Amino acid sequence: MDDASALYLGLISGTSADSIDAVLASFNRGVPQLQASHSHSWPPDLRRRMLALAQGETALDLDTFGRLDVQIGRCFADAALQLLERSGTPASAVRAIGSHGQTLRHRPTGAYPFTLQLGDPSVIAERCGIDVVADFRRPDVAAGGQGAPLLPALHAMLLARPGHARVVLNLGGIANITVLGADGRVVGFDTGPANGLLDAWHLRQHGEPFDRDGAYAASGRVDTGLLGTLLADPYFTLPPPKSTGREYFHLDWLAAHAPLAALDPADVQATLLELTARSVAAAIAQHAPQAEEVLACGGGVHNGALMRRLGELLAPRVLLGTSRYGIDPDFLEATAFAWLARQRLLGLPGNLPAVTGARGPRILGAIYSAPVAPPA
Repeated sequence: MDDASALYLGLISGTSADSIDAVLASFNRGVPQLQASHSHSWPPDLRRRMLALAQGETALDLDTFGRLDVQIGRCFADAALQLLERSGTPASAVRAIGSHGQTLRHRPTGAYPFTLQLGDPSVIAERCGIDVVADFRRPDVAAGGQGAPLLPALHAMLLARPGHARVVLNLGGIANITVLGADGRVVGFDTGPANGLLDAWHLRQHGEPFDRDGAYAASGRVDTGLLGTLLADPYFTLPPPKSTGREYFHLDWLAAHAPLAALDPADVQATLLELTARSVAAAIAQHAPQAEEVLACGGGVHNGALMRRLGELLAPRVLLGTSRYGIDPDFLEATAFAWLARQRLLGLPGNLPAVTGARGPRILGAIYSAPVAPPA
């Protein structure tokens, strides 16, 4: 198949595990063009189990691990198949699927660094009849890197503007920034929690998966004592490269910092929102002091209270959604994994060592072949 006419399908469920995002992308001179998108809901019970495991709340035996890998893989396949059906795209038009999987643990430091994403790629390839590229993060970790973030290379391709400093801010379960320097320098790292803690606390209080438009947080008041204790966590002052996840920033982490029963729950939510905004703003002030714009993407762009507070703290920088530049903020991550799948098939690196800390550029991902059609 001529790659110039090929489509690539990207799949990701982020730290929030709020849905599986799926995109179809074409490529014009290597630059992805979004053709279709779909958000696929997780079965509620499966999502609860994944979040409990990611936060270390439950143990995982080998039999459960194997079953979960297949269950998640089937859900990813369902997301891809629904996207193909809704867009009227035959599987034969798709060169490959790039599947990130669902992260259950991310430990890129220590004596035995690792990162773990589930969602059996062989299941996806078998059910969709399309080659799958998966397991993108581990080659970077094996090379001494963090394995994350992987999006800065695409951010630079799509949003860098020579002579102007910008920041791309991804507000997923975890917040991360990509600093696009006026001189072409690219820096990226996870700043700390974004939606993950907010969603978890709201779910505990109200049984709903997220705080719509930040209304619950807006109903409370920031507890300055709690905020100061949270911001004193050593993660926030670690120099990049650095990355994190739910296995670090979860409700047990929150409870270890304060007697939550003595606090008004709405005040806790307000404080968590302020924690996200303050930690993001501090990281940008330190690492991108010359930035003129902050371009936001990810689920957090729909939290009006969070975006307003970020706008206040980031001023005089202008806070905009990536949609201002024609990039759908909800599907930029999934587009990145379509791009990474293409990079793998072309034998090109997908990481930026200056971002992840890896020893050098690495070709990311392993290829899982679709079933071979029997001869006619």
